Amino acid sequence: MANFSYEVFSKVVERGTLAKAAAELNVTPSAVSHSVSQLETELGFPLLIRNRMGVALTEDGAQVLPIIQSIQNLEEQLTQVADNINGVNTGRIRIGAFSSVSTNWLPTIIRRFKKRYPHIEISVVQGTFNRIVEAVRLGTADIGFSSLPVGPGVVVEPLLKDPIYCITPKQFKPKNGRTVTQADVDKQNFILQQIDYDRDTKNALDRYHVSSNAINYSIDDQSILSMVESGLGMGILPNLAVQKLVGDVNMYPFSEPFERTLCLVINPTIKKSPSVQRMQQVIHSFLAETYGEAFLGHQG
Repeated sequence: MANFSYEVFSKVVERGTLAKAAAELNVTPSAVSHSVSQLETELGFPLLIRNRMGVALTEDGAQVLPIIQSIQNLEEQLTQVADNINGVNTGRIRIGAFSSVSTNWLPTIIRRFKKRYPHIEISVVQGTFNRIVEAVRLGTADIGFSSLPVGPGVVVEPLLKDPIYCITPKQFKPKNGRTVTQADVDKQNFILQQIDYDRDTKNALDRYHVSSNAINYSIDDQSILSMVESGLGMGILPNLAVQKLVGDVNMYPFSEPFERTLCLVINPTIKKSPSVQRMQQVIHSFLAETYGEAFLGHQG
């Protein structure tokens, strides 16, 4: 079907070196180099810059890469449709997810999916919201979980509104006993992940006039809870993020509620492939069962 050199080129970009791409494709490094050179000759311009560290895309190569990956995705879709017509449930699906979805949702989703479709290969890559969306847009992932807003180039499906809470040491009590107000956050330090500062948590920090000097950063959500438990500050975390975390802390809503909208992002080229559609069905079923009417898919 599609030119093998497309697969070689994509794999070299993904792995970063000719040798790593060759090992994964089970061919020699010289064969990989020849294939890329042949593709460059056919197209009429260089695709890669080779150096001691590995390879990097040229500007022209960066323009070509998404097109080549789209061709590969279309070929995968064709194969899956043909197998489906022939009564064979095969194929692959590549999922991008951030940490709390990987921890709380994916184990059940993947277990249910594999029970129904044992011959469809699943791979999962964990990353930040922006990296997941970019992977789906470029076609290196088929489907991903992210948070609104999302840029262009992908199909977006809202899934769930996830409330954002203030995490406090156990001995802390809000002045009104129920919600965290401006008076409660004055002169308090906050601990959060660096990647969260420009997203939903920033809305709460800005609303309560928390200065950047009062913000410290930690490596992950569990570390935030541990630091809050030790009295080093307060945290701001979505409900989903704290479901399986451990810490002797309190969780209070803010006086003005905040939330993030979790969503599914899908590569438009591969959207109609049988494996992606089947995965969507399993995701929808799981979320509807888990969250009932809060699942935004009911609103369609």
